[in-house]
Amino acid sequence: MSGPPILCVGALTADLMMQVDTLPALPGKYPAQGAALVAAGMATSAATAIARLGRDVRLWASAGIGLLGDFVIAQIERDGIDTRHVRRLDGVMTAVSAILVEERGERMVVPRYDEPLLAAPSVIPNFEDFAAVLVDVRWPTAAAAALDGAREAGIPAVLDLDVGRKPVLEHLAGRADHIVASLAGARTLTGGTGPADCVEALAATYAATVVVTDGGNGAWVRPTGDDKTVHVPAFAVNAVDTNAAGDVFHGAYVVAIVEGMEPAEAVRFASAAAAIKCTRYGGRTGAPTRAEVDAMLAAAHEQV
Repeated sequence: MSGPPILCVGALTADLMMQVDTLPALPGKYPAQGAALVAAGMATSAATAIARLGRDVRLWASAGIGLLGDFVIAQIERDGIDTRHVRRLDGVMTAVSAILVEERGERMVVPRYDEPLLAAPSVIPNFEDFAAVLVDVRWPTAAAAALDGAREAGIPAVLDLDVGRKPVLEHLAGRADHIVASLAGARTLTGGTGPADCVEALAATYAATVVVTDGGNGAWVRPTGDDKTVHVPAFAVNAVDTNAAGDVFHGAYVVAIVEGMEPAEAVRFASAAAAIKCTRYGGRTGAPTRAEVDAMLAAAHEQV
């Protein structure tokens, strides 16, 4: 597609994914049925989705200098992600996650970020070069700069609001004009219980389009200034790996917004992308192409 690239800001990790029958409840040794080492992270996985959907995309993140950093950067560059804004740090380990994925697709994630990876950036991209900005909550100083820069440039400023420290979430939410939150992240920020309650609380506090996702239960959306919350059902699929499904949702949502879709339509588009990803093992590597998303939406429309 033509047009400026989308900028994704935040996490870049090396994920060791292990397939197990069930997630362990007790200490011990558990055999794995499969394993994969993949480049990942919330912003990185969203960037992969954007690239697969046909948009140019750049990643603003941090990685160590060394073999692990070289590995993750080489892997995402093969997926079409422009890494010119990835900051390389000497003497720092690239962020890592250990992930267990059970047969039903649910997962357990244990991440580790060295503190220097989270230090404030010294070089800031020119946000007028981009069609939109999508940030996660893992690199707060860069995320805040990107959201502010996006709004100053008059482009969509989208926050992937996931679980994190409440002061960080508050710091970022007020800067976004689209808040796309997991239910767990929305609960952390609002103290609400259900997704509709959380949408209500977020919309009452922030001047932004608000989306709250709840996995297979679908998503709830309220555009800026609207007084009505709309529920968008999830697509029914046989899930084998939910890891990175939310990130794929966020990437697809930004693509839809850049293309001029209304928020509820953008959520429907993003839901289809996330559903397809859940049918594939391998985290972000299961992100679908634009043709696959369009085909799912067309099939769903025919069934109505």
